[in-house]
Amino acid sequence: MEKFLTKVMVDEGVSFSMSLSENSRIPKYKQIVDSIIDGIATGKLQMDQKLPSINMLSEEFYLSRDTVEKAYNILKKRKIITPIRGKGYYVTRTKLISKVNVLFLINKLSSYKMRIYNSFINTIGGNSQTDLHIYHCDQTLFLNLIDKYLGAYDYYVIMPHFKTDNLTHFSSGESVIQAIKKIPKDKLVILDNNKGIDDSLIEVCQDYENDIYGALKQGIDKISRYNKLVLIYPENSVYPYPRRILNGFKRFCLDSGLEYEVLREVYDDIVLKKGDLFITIEESDLVNLVKQIRDKDFELGKEIGVISYNDTPLKELLGITVVSTDFRAMGVTAANMILNKETGKIKNPFNFIDRNSI
Repeated sequence: MEKFLTKVMVDEGVSFSMSLSENSRIPKYKQIVDSIIDGIATGKLQMDQKLPSINMLSEEFYLSRDTVEKAYNILKKRKIITPIRGKGYYVTRTKLISKVNVLFLINKLSSYKMRIYNSFINTIGGNSQTDLHIYHCDQTLFLNLIDKYLGAYDYYVIMPHFKTDNLTHFSSGESVIQAIKKIPKDKLVILDNNKGIDDSLIEVCQDYENDIYGALKQGIDKISRYNKLVLIYPENSVYPYPRRILNGFKRFCLDSGLEYEVLREVYDDIVLKKGDLFITIEESDLVNLVKQIRDKDFELGKEIGVISYNDTPLKELLGITVVSTDFRAMGVTAANMILNKETGKIKNPFNFIDRNSI
């Protein structure tokens, strides 16, 4: 049974009641944030009302000052509260608390896309009602969803990735562009891929060709030790990848004077040679490749190198070097821009993360 600790704190004649669960798995700082937001939403906290001090909250609930300070910093960053030097923290914004309705459209249900979605939800918190729909890179399904929900949401968060009948990637055909133009610019948020779409006031996207080029340049000292680079680019994947990844890889190899080859998949009994460096995109190819490297008694990271596209916790655990965008940052940035009524076109961070596989 969940046990709550409730305290009524009085500061300068103003009282504020807060309850924290003692056995919840929700971190205490997050409970403080949610409690204060709920207090504003229900009218228990008013504009310009003083909040309990960090010391008072930590003493009343037997918490560390760091825990309370972390909660207040989150609220401060979202401009819900403001510190006044020598006086304390005050409620300075209440409009954020009204529910914002968001339609979140992603092209596939992958771990990468869900990390963006989850970080978006965690950041925007209780301020939003977010409905998730997956359109599976299908243009017709995407157009039907836009038509069905046009005018029903405050924001439309879209990751535009589509596929042709022969399973090649495209970003935005004329039908997609015309459908998106029906969404008011101030309600449109483009994530991940913005090629061909310029009607949004909020964009947090990758630059696929220049991203992989720049990330490989970061690792050139190690990469250049290998005799040949082999990119496993899934030409006809069910969920196809932008060809800009392939273009950036080829440009990097040509500019760096490196021999390269492009394959569609990691074949069974693929020919492995000492001095090869493989770059994989799909997880299945990574698994198959590492297994064959081990089965054929090559030493991963020395005799044969492996770089994977897009990071995951498992790749980090296994020590696989990656080139990857920061999926969490993408969701956090988009949510904060909505919360703070900001606009702009932001290139999401993309990096070479050096581990043990090269």
